[in-house]
Amino acid sequence: MSFNISLSGLNAAQKDLDTTSNNIANVNTIGFKESRAEFADVYSNSLFTNSKTNVGSGVATSEVAQQFHQGSLQFTNNALDLAINGNGMFVTTSEFGTQDYNFTRAGAFKLNDQNFMVDSLGNYLMALPVNDDGSVQSVSISTTTPVQIPQTAGQPTQTSQVNMSMNLPAADVTHDPANFDAADPTTYNNATSVTVYDSLGEPHIMTQYFVKPPGGALNNNNQWITFMTMDDKPVNLGDAGGAATNGTWDQDVDGDGVITPPPAGTDLQNVAAVNASGHTGAVLSFDDTGNYIGSNPTMIQSVALGNTGAGVIGPGADGTQRVELRFDNPTQYASSFEVTQLKQDGATVGRLTNVEVAADGLIAATYSNGTEVALGKVALARFANEQGLSQQGNTSWKQSLASGEALIGEPNTGAFGSVNSAALEQSNTDLTTELVDLISAQRNFQANSRALDIANQLQQNILQIR
Repeated sequence: MSFNISLSGLNAAQKDLDTTSNNIANVNTIGFKESRAEFADVYSNSLFTNSKTNVGSGVATSEVAQQFHQGSLQFTNNALDLAINGNGMFVTTSEFGTQDYNFTRAGAFKLNDQNFMVDSLGNYLMALPVNDDGSVQSVSISTTTPVQIPQTAGQPTQTSQVNMSMNLPAADVTHDPANFDAADPTTYNNATSVTVYDSLGEPHIMTQYFVKPPGGALNNNNQWITFMTMDDKPVNLGDAGGAATNGTWDQDVDGDGVITPPPAGTDLQNVAAVNASGHTGAVLSFDDTGNYIGSNPTMIQSVALGNTGAGVIGPGADGTQRVELRFDNPTQYASSFEVTQLKQDGATVGRLTNVEVAADGLIAATYSNGTEVALGKVALARFANEQGLSQQGNTSWKQSLASGEALIGEPNTGAFGSVNSAALEQSNTDLTTELVDLISAQRNFQANSRALDIANQLQQNILQIR
């Protein structure tokens, strides 16, 4: 009996040594969870055995239990390195469409050749589907999908509308619109520019010029003339049908070939504006409190930008493209020129410039055209009994009957924890504690070896009795 008891003690000590050695070997393994060898005594009993005098039968390993307490975080410069601060686990899968999921705390992800986020073995990181605003559509492991980060965003969209608002200085000097020349800053008061796009996504610089004409006040109204150029080429303004037809700012009233302004007091809201070379603009009108009244034409739109119109966009693009100008409550106050709004609705193809993962797990990609796309939310899983998980190697586990079903949730909710981008969770092994345990296991092994040796000597003595 003593041989078996000592042998069970040796086996237990060896199991303790193996467990401790494995913990020490993985002290630098990302996402590793240390194990603890747990033992129980072996005690045989029956109805006719005196339990007061019965001796135990040794020791047995009851479980090698992994300890899922939090490891320290190591910060990196890679935005795709993820660490969980809490109880959740990442969900990964090796194939598309499979329900065979792995669960891990190791968040060293990278992009594969198809721009999917994968771990070192090529397993796909799974994420919850989201709407455009980043809100989750469904919280279920069956609706999770692999995270793919597109290198480009969207199709080119030609600019059809530019919205702008500004303050035009009420006391600014006046200029004759007949002399307007975009290349000569002395012929206009102010200018502002915005980048617009044709149907191929090619950018063009649209510049809007503002000229305060002399005279032309009626009922205390005040007018400004606005001209447009694109890539420094003049672009005529008019209504949807072309140039404005309500007259011209400059008129050869006496037939001598000299362009003169309209008579004093003419309401310029009913007069289009043309410079001496035929560049057509539009009129903006304000009341005596500096508030915007309207424009002539009411709908300010450029002529076609192709070769049959302004000729500012190249071949291959939509030559019929027009740009509508919308002035959203501009003002004419006694203050300096100030642009308060300037935006357009076109876009070019965006190239990937940045990927960020927020604490709530939202994966967002930013592109060179200013587009930010929500790609998904990192799915986190937790279990009723983490120690019941089935270990698979590569610091990953699978659910089992003992662990219970995986509960899926969003980061930053409940006990799932938050996601730290550009960080990795280090092994939770305490090297100092493991070295002490190693010494203890070694002494235990030696003691059981000594007990086995003594039992052997006693048996030898008995066999030598004559």
